[in-house]
Amino acid sequence: MKYSSFLFIVLLSMLSCKNNTARKPVVQKTSSFLEESVSFNKALISEEEAIFKELIQLDSLNSYVQSAQGFWYKVEQKDSLRYLPKFGDQLSYTYEVYAIDSTIIYSFEEIGEKTYFVDQQEIIEGLRNGLKLMSEGDTYTFLFPSHKVFGYLGDQNKIKINQPLIYKVKLNKIKKKNESN
Repeated sequence: MKYSSFLFIVLLSMLSCKNNTARKPVVQKTSSFLEESVSFNKALISEEEAIFKELIQLDSLNSYVQSAQGFWYKVEQKDSLRYLPKFGDQLSYTYEVYAIDSTIIYSFEEIGEKTYFVDQQEIIEGLRNGLKLMSEGDTYTFLFPSHKVFGYLGDQNKIKINQPLIYKVKLNKIKKKNESN
């Protein structure tokens, strides 16, 4: 009996030790997802640019400037002072946010006055770049593509995913970094 159970265990272990062939991976990694993502983003940017160009044509009384950072803006009110914000300057500004169809999303009152230390705090990319173009007292209207504002996440409140936006911004005060309190 002992001999037969020993023989059974030896046979079982010999049969279980055969070479297993490797399985093919269930998920094969390819670059197709990346290619699809690039194609989607290029189409989205192209579509948003077409919308902005149409808006600019409809607003023929104003002239818009295309920035090197990938957004458009027009000057609503320009102050005679021409000091542009630099690293570390403290900016006080107000703004409101509109959808492309000019419906208001966030008003000046809802947002209130904001403070920003240039290039030392995180704010959305479009606003960060736009504020650097302005002088104290200026009011600009910015046309931001979705990737310059809230992108594929939206603000998880009123701003939808991949939504291009119009910002009306007034730069109230620039406190230079070197100024004492």
